[in-house]
Amino acid sequence: MARPLTLLLVRHGQSEWNVAGLMQGQTAHVPLTGLGHRQAAAAAVELAALRPGAVLSSDLLRAVQTAEHCARAVGLPFTTTPALREQGYGVLEGRPSRELWDVVDWTDPHWAAEGGESLAQLHARVADLLARLSADPPADVVALVTHGDTIRAAQAVAGGLGPADLPAATPHNGTVTRLELPAEPAP
Repeated sequence: MARPLTLLLVRHGQSEWNVAGLMQGQTAHVPLTGLGHRQAAAAAVELAALRPGAVLSSDLLRAVQTAEHCARAVGLPFTTTPALREQGYGVLEGRPSRELWDVVDWTDPHWAAEGGESLAQLHARVADLLARLSADPPADVVALVTHGDTIRAAQAVAGGLGPADLPAATPHNGTVTRLELPAEPAP
């Protein structure tokens, strides 16, 4: 029997668009604030104590900047993957989040903005990544530097829940969330 896989999901530090209240989605160029760098550094210290053997990151700037802190703290390089990106909001990205409460259908996991991604698509993308990691883990403990909705999707996948049942609470910026994936039976 293979060993279980431990995932340490790190939400990126506060970004400039978090402060401005703008919908980020997959907008690539949004950097961390000074507070965001401090949050990332604190998450990195916590992560180092948990001793991951590999670090993967979303390829979006706010996650990459967070992963740089994490990689330094654990003494490992990191690799990026678009599979860890935030949910895409297409044409809604860059708009004030408060304007979107009446635009987004938060109750339909198959709803997507034009050019965006539904919760069902996000869930499927994350499920695929977790299946690949479980089948061929780079280490017994893997740090994933990512985004709030992506973490919620990973929690749902790990709990056997579908896209309509993502946890309601989004982890705060710069926090580490631990997930255990069950061991795959040996072939």
